[in-house]
Amino acid sequence: MNQFTYVCPTKVYFGEGITSEALQKELPRIGKKIMLAYGGGSVKKNGIYDEIKHLLMQAEKEIVDFGGIMPNPTYAKVQEGAKLAREHNIDFILAVGGGSVIDCCKVISAQAMLKTDIWNMEYTQETVPETGIPLGAVITASGTGAEMNAGAVITYEEKKWKGPIIGTCASFAILNPLYTASVPTIQVYSGAFDTLSHAMETYFGRSDNDNVSDDVALAIMRNTVVNMRRLLKNINDMQARGNLMWDSAMAENGILKVGRSTDFQVHQIEHQLGAYTDCNHGQGLSVIQPVYYRHILKDAEAKLTELESKVEITLEVLRQVADTCNIITSNPRALDREEIYHILCECM
Repeated sequence: MNQFTYVCPTKVYFGEGITSEALQKELPRIGKKIMLAYGGGSVKKNGIYDEIKHLLMQAEKEIVDFGGIMPNPTYAKVQEGAKLAREHNIDFILAVGGGSVIDCCKVISAQAMLKTDIWNMEYTQETVPETGIPLGAVITASGTGAEMNAGAVITYEEKKWKGPIIGTCASFAILNPLYTASVPTIQVYSGAFDTLSHAMETYFGRSDNDNVSDDVALAIMRNTVVNMRRLLKNINDMQARGNLMWDSAMAENGILKVGRSTDFQVHQIEHQLGAYTDCNHGQGLSVIQPVYYRHILKDAEAKLTELESKVEITLEVLRQVADTCNIITSNPRALDREEIYHILCECM
């Protein structure tokens, strides 16, 4: 492994019903004026907003609402939030949501304390911010792992660009699996695939042999697949949702990436696809990733073989699927079971 320095400043509170305990510990340490940031309003429908606002009011905090953060958060939304934070002299930002809300708030935090445009700073001057408004995160949808790093993915609509901007890392994160209960099923699986992709792209990066990062990445991938399968049987399995929350954080808290480089190509492709189409991130990854690995099959044969043996669906399972699949006759050509088996194999 290469030389590295690893720091993760985020304190994690994990567990069902942990929110009240966590905020009661953290709120006395922060300033009075809180920007309460969230997305399209689902946190108001499911009661999370009211619960958190009540805890903030109990702590005698002044609350400034900043809602409407969209999936694939835009650079314009970042600037809107930074302007609001400056106008109200915000002491602390509490991001309540999934990766989009947290990413947006990371960059708001840094931009609000800068006199220059943060995109120009990072992509023209090639420097990154050293400070920002303190930030906390309450996770309501897992998958991105945004709560334990300073990186954010922002869509700059005017430039037709979607990519990373470095902001502020959250000082604490609350991972309460119950908060994911109202997340639509498709988004649960989309987030889980994002986690899988993060670990997979690290695993396929350049590294030496027999390093612990590969073993941990394989474990995270395997655990993500196991718990996705549990949710296929019971979407309300809170233990499985909690496991996926921690898989998500572990895949992006930097522990897998130290001392190595990562293969982030699929994310680069999907980010730019999102810049032009605003497609769902996890769903975009799930379409691109299998095709990409078919293209690099001969270049990463050993690692793909290990991945298949330790994480992926086995050929035996695919054989069983093919042998029990319902065969229809209304399609252009009826398939036999052997052809169905080969189709499944090509998807691996």
